[in-house]
Amino acid sequence: MLARLASAIHWDRLLLLPFAALLVETVMVGVAAASAQERLVEAVVGWFAVAVGVLSLTVRETWPVQVAVLVLLLAIAYYFISTVDGPAALAIYIVSLYTVARSGRLTAAIALAVVTMLVITWGEILTAEERHVDNMSMMLFGGWFLSLIILGHAVRLRHAHQREAEARVLAAERERDLRAQQSATAERLRLARELHDVLGHNISLINVRSTAALHRAAKRPGETEELVGALELVRDTSKEALRELRATLGVLRQVDEEVPVEPAAGLERLGELVDRAARTGLAASVETSGEAPVLPPNISLAAYRIVQESITNITRHAGATRALVRVAYTPDEVRLTVTDDGQGAEPGAEGSGILGMAARARALGGDLSAGNGPGGGFRVHARLPLNAAAPAPA
Repeated sequence: MLARLASAIHWDRLLLLPFAALLVETVMVGVAAASAQERLVEAVVGWFAVAVGVLSLTVRETWPVQVAVLVLLLAIAYYFISTVDGPAALAIYIVSLYTVARSGRLTAAIALAVVTMLVITWGEILTAEERHVDNMSMMLFGGWFLSLIILGHAVRLRHAHQREAEARVLAAERERDLRAQQSATAERLRLARELHDVLGHNISLINVRSTAALHRAAKRPGETEELVGALELVRDTSKEALRELRATLGVLRQVDEEVPVEPAAGLERLGELVDRAARTGLAASVETSGEAPVLPPNISLAAYRIVQESITNITRHAGATRALVRVAYTPDEVRLTVTDDGQGAEPGAEGSGILGMAARARALGGDLSAGNGPGGGFRVHARLPLNAAAPAPA
């Protein structure tokens, strides 16, 4: 609390307090002296110069050099015309000179100090019969002016350091907010991908299976209406669930996807995936080559999701009867190839599923290509390097 209070105080402004007290005292003494000498005209002129100088200090922050020059001219008039040789004009000039140095006009402050010393010297030459400023006072004036310039410049440097520190704090806060936003985005991406890969796959299989059952039931009029109604309900419900799922994914999905944080499946579950596809009428099989290493969880999960999405697309869009999944292990990478005997894709067709698979491969330093096969059907090929795999989460 004390540190905050100390930082909030403008210590340079406190310098005005002794000057204000000095001005009040000088005014009282000057009025008494002017009345005693009965030279009120000169006194009024002198105090008019002081009043203008005080008023000019109110705009010294906006025009520091101009105010200092004006105060210097007023001080010259004050000491040459006024009947009272008081410190009022000097005090005002000290404040203005300090303000010039604090504003960063260091050259102007030094020039004003030099001009002031020359004016004092010139005044002493003109009044050689009676000196007003002795040698010691001349040295004191020079020391004061130099000290004020150094003090003003030091205060400016302190303020600049404070502003720089505040800017660093703001930059750190912005970076922290950005990282939090990126973390939230990564979590949304993970949820979107898992929803698409798990729910989308299973619901698609339900839809395909119920549609096939309805087709068979239509060819067998002897089937009970209860079975048909149940299958129609399954079909309609799964279709609606797919629609809502796609709408949800549209909110969550972004282009720059990241690697999931908590893998839930891997290539060791390809057999289950193929079995589920077989229950929809798709004759799917898996061929492996090479010695299977112990894969990092993120590599294994990405490979599984790519195969899963490929089979989902086959059952939904390809109209295929057979699908082949090839997994090739090498010391440096895993290669996946999924082909089918379906009708292929129309030119330019590329859904969010293919984009998601490609993003998974790129996130691990690999690549993915998808398109119609040379002998018909559709072909997905992915390459996932092992040496670029991110470490598995603890």
